[in-house]
Amino acid sequence: MTLSRRNLLATTAAVAAGTTAAAASAGTAHAAPAGHGGRRLRTGFERLADGGYAPLDGQKVGIVTNPTGITRDVRHIVDVMHADDRVNLTAVFGPEHGFRGTAQAGGSEGRYDDPATGLPVYDTYLKSGQPLADVFTASGVDTVVFDIQDVGARFYTYIWTLFDCMEAASLAGKRFVVLDRPNPVTGRAALGPVLHKEFATFVGRQPIAQAHGMTVAELALLFNGEFLDSPVPLETVTMTGWKRSEFYDVSGLPWVPPSPNMPTPECALVYSGTCLFEGTNLSEGRGTTRPFELLGAEGVDGGWAAAANEVGLPGVRFREAYFAPTFSKFAGRTVGGVQLHVHDRAAFDPVRTGIALLVTARRTWDGFAWRSDHWIDKLTGSTQVRTMIDAGADTDEVVHGWERELAAFRRTRRQYLLYR
Repeated sequence: MTLSRRNLLATTAAVAAGTTAAAASAGTAHAAPAGHGGRRLRTGFERLADGGYAPLDGQKVGIVTNPTGITRDVRHIVDVMHADDRVNLTAVFGPEHGFRGTAQAGGSEGRYDDPATGLPVYDTYLKSGQPLADVFTASGVDTVVFDIQDVGARFYTYIWTLFDCMEAASLAGKRFVVLDRPNPVTGRAALGPVLHKEFATFVGRQPIAQAHGMTVAELALLFNGEFLDSPVPLETVTMTGWKRSEFYDVSGLPWVPPSPNMPTPECALVYSGTCLFEGTNLSEGRGTTRPFELLGAEGVDGGWAAAANEVGLPGVRFREAYFAPTFSKFAGRTVGGVQLHVHDRAAFDPVRTGIALLVTARRTWDGFAWRSDHWIDKLTGSTQVRTMIDAGADTDEVVHGWERELAAFRRTRRQYLLYR
């Protein structure tokens, strides 16, 4: 089936309108607390449920979700849907870290029956293409639903679970429905380098910006319109009451860590920049209570924090810090480094900050090294960042190097935005 972008957006609008109408007739079971300016944010799931699950009527439904798939009163949507006769939920699909979120980075929970509901849980992690399509076929579902909280960074794998599941659903002849949630770090702008296709991995399947500035429903439209060879029959259930300039705390929604090392919205705010330290021999703070906000290594002293502060980055300051990770790099050893303190999140640019920290770390610590597998190239999407920093480029020069590609992505992105 081939769908044009015009038809995709028309379908999305029709579903949103239908859900709104159904919600008006059915009434709202739980009033959402007012957000900024008295507005009430309602997630895609809230609107779907309030509308009597109309887009899922007569369908055997499977859902791709994890612990973030919750209601405002912190019930899991799988439990809610399983108990509701208006929807026929027959399967669950777990991503990296698993449906119930028990696995660490690079792990999943495998195939099992959920003790709470008895539903079969299928593992999607590291599956794509026909093997994942075969999972959908074996499950017997007619429609695959996606509801996972993203954090706004290209290398956060849930958006590529979305992409892989859309592709597999197309291959298996399934419908696909995306329930939208806020981008917790706002949807104001796309930032950072754009992936080059030859560097595609599970931390970046397609050429989007490092901080994409989109919601999962907007990304789904982008994937279907730009990147899928055979677009999937796609419907999105949008949010109401969300503005692109808003951070997560304005939403009134509870925060559930989307993965074990994403404990807070503050962590998500810096992640699209400081995750780049996964590509170095420094700790990115895994194994601490402040992952991605604490960075360091043995032998690093206060010179790094001083150099980073001298760059004059907007919205952030750096504190000399010492910490001992309990696992991952430098487990059980005390290291020196920096802690990021964001004091003006509206002015803060996480990707520029991440680059500045790489530049200053390399200049102030003679032990600095990239990972031998050049993982940094997979994270940034090309060799450009690594080679420019190695050649002595400063922060502004590195950032300038991706501006043309970023401008092109921003033009493409603009076509798929659903919110103001």
